[in-house]
Amino acid sequence: MSATSRPTARAVTTPGTGRVGRPRALGPSASGLAPREQVLAAAAELFTRNGYAATTTRAVAERAGMRQASMYHYFAGKEDVLATLLESTVEPSLAFATALLADPDADPAPRLWALAARDCELLFGGLYNLGALYQLPEVRGERFAGFRGAREALKAAYGRLLALLDPGADAALRTDLLFGLVEGGVAVARERGGRSAEPVARAVADAALRFAGCDPERAEAARREGERLL
Repeated sequence: MSATSRPTARAVTTPGTGRVGRPRALGPSASGLAPREQVLAAAAELFTRNGYAATTTRAVAERAGMRQASMYHYFAGKEDVLATLLESTVEPSLAFATALLADPDADPAPRLWALAARDCELLFGGLYNLGALYQLPEVRGERFAGFRGAREALKAAYGRLLALLDPGADAALRTDLLFGLVEGGVAVARERGGRSAEPVARAVADAALRFAGCDPERAEAARREGERLL
């Protein structure tokens, strides 16, 4: 994917629970989240507001309403917190893409529309701009291999659907462009402001179908079926 990266943060999902927690404006310690989720919410706020390098584990713990030693019960350190946050920005969409691709005979157009819409809605609906952290030099490290792998797998899912719809030349480049369209669409909407997640998601999903070469009639049918898949 291009350097545009994901412009808005997804909600923080606690691994192993399947439960999504959206941190509130009052701060993690006042949100009613479990302690581990409080740490993630506090880190998301501080990393995106103050910068990753400038944020200490002590600051994260204080924002989460706990002692620094207590934070280490849940995470090995700041790098571990960041890796968990970044993984949470791709894993929900990857799980949805995997389910969509389970039936090889299903029409790829509604599946592409549904994947782009779900991905965008999660991205745009996130509270913090974790996408700004994608290009940190630390993310090249081994601890972030899971995040990088999940991100590539999500992009590959887009590529598989695109290839079924429009098997043109230079599939790798076209996949990169499609993935960039999805994330870039969210970025543009975020910068302009005044929009909610659902219309942004559907506008980007419509654009994905146009990119894949669907004519208006097929795109309309795909949109209706895609809504059902959502």
